[in-house]
Amino acid sequence: MRSVWRTVGRDLAADAALVAAAIGVVGLAFGAIAVGSGLPLWLPAALSLLVFAGASQFVFIGILTAGGGPLGALAAALAVNSRHLPFGFAVSDALGSGWRRYVGAHLMIDETVAFTIAQQDPARRRAVYWTLGVGLFATWNIGVLAGSLAGTAIGDTAAFGLDAAFPAMLLALVRPSLRERRMATAAVLGACVALASAPVLPSGMPVLAALLALLVVPAGTPRAAVPGVVGESR
Repeated sequence: MRSVWRTVGRDLAADAALVAAAIGVVGLAFGAIAVGSGLPLWLPAALSLLVFAGASQFVFIGILTAGGGPLGALAAALAVNSRHLPFGFAVSDALGSGWRRYVGAHLMIDETVAFTIAQQDPARRRAVYWTLGVGLFATWNIGVLAGSLAGTAIGDTAAFGLDAAFPAMLLALVRPSLRERRMATAAVLGACVALASAPVLPSGMPVLAALLALLVVPAGTPRAAVPGVVGESR
């Protein structure tokens, strides 16, 4: 364990700890929103253990609580999670082989991938991926369980602003990339596409439609989107 922390580095470990704390808070919000909306406590807990994908889980729960059917909610969640296909190619070397590859694939989320692709050394990539992946899995599930237990007591979760926790975390994650004109242009166009398509597309699909903005933005090599990892000085 000590050698793993030496490989990761103190500064990177501190950044990862902040992200893990934020993930735990978002998990708390997710559990509270799900149970506070009338869903059984076991559902958000099971989703977090078996799916472990915050965006897809929010989409799934959102469609169910809005009156949608489970099949429609599942289809939308799978569509949102389709971004993990290119993620797998980007970090395949860090997953390992055999049974580790299956476990590693389950730990793959946006934050883990973002931290990993910012590393150049193969040993550091593996250490970062697994250390952060296990840490985020633990904090997310602990947060969801705590939020689910508190959900019935909170009641109206929107009154406490918990429904804004997830988009706020994503905004904080991508903020450094928005300093580049190309990335900022893509973000603005994508937001316009999502807002315009929201009234006519099912829940979760406007986010995918926003990717169409990438077709009209000139290609380039973006910097890493994680504060304190690569591309941003302290």
